[in-house]
Amino acid sequence: MQSQLSHPGGSQLHENKQVFSEEKVIGDIATVANMIMYISYIGEILQNLNGQPTSFIQPFCAAINAALWVAYGWVKPKRDWILIVADVPGVIFGLIAAITAVI
Repeated sequence: MQSQLSHPGGSQLHENKQVFSEEKVIGDIATVANMIMYISYIGEILQNLNGQPTSFIQPFCAAINAALWVAYGWVKPKRDWILIVADVPGVIFGLIAAITAVI
């Protein structure tokens, strides 16, 4: 019976479910943290709009980086929605912060 419950790597099936669950929890937490990081550009956007411009280079580079991760998540054989959702705010808020810094 034991051999029926394990895969070639030796771990039991119930352990694989636990690993998947831990992976999902960590992925969800990382997604939320990433989104919060990008949404924090709202402060810089407001400063820019209030006549106190900030540097455009960091949010611009962050937007490019986020766009590349979104593209990567999109072109994978099985779309990586966690990656896409986590980085879309980076594209949006990074570009807005960069644009408002130079106008």
